[in-house]
Amino acid sequence: MQTAQVDFYFDAVCPFAWITSRWILEVRKYRPIEVRFRVMSLALLNEGKEQSAEYAETMRQAKRIARVCIAAEQLRGESILEPLYGALGRRLHNEKRRDYDAVLGEALAEAGLPSDLLSGADGEQYDAALAESHRRGMEKVGDDVGTPTLHIEGTGIFGPVFSRIPRGEEAARLFDATVTLMRHRTFYELKRSRTEPLVFD
Repeated sequence: MQTAQVDFYFDAVCPFAWITSRWILEVRKYRPIEVRFRVMSLALLNEGKEQSAEYAETMRQAKRIARVCIAAEQLRGESILEPLYGALGRRLHNEKRRDYDAVLGEALAEAGLPSDLLSGADGEQYDAALAESHRRGMEKVGDDVGTPTLHIEGTGIFGPVFSRIPRGEEAARLFDATVTLMRHRTFYELKRSRTEPLVFD
């Protein structure tokens, strides 16, 4: 079976993307896929839109984190994003931490990255590269969706969105179903209201 290329576009602050990212890594155990993590930006996506003060602050911090992810990618290449995102996501979602500078510093250390990358969080030197990565992620799905966004076989889709991480062969079957839908050129959306809290374990 041919290996499928999966580009996973994430914003580290998004809990839905975090769950889906753990699912796609579970799928990798059962299906021949190569996962490449890429950066998108909810801050850029929501730029110019009316936001509460609390959400605006979350977006400010999200952009800081995204800048550091881009800095890491430029220093070490795209493969560094998987361990860095893993270190960030566990702290932000499983541990529910909001001490963002400490989270960034610890995640950089865990991923074997230099601490001085943290200085990139508050500058604009990575903004052009961040905007380009975001553009590539959204160009296949449109600007009315967010993250998680997957690109597979040249096709993009928002989702799938889960309230908990599918495991084992069930995860693989869900991937198969997702790819089947993505291949159908007239397929656009499936959705229902969420009725349970998010579980990150």
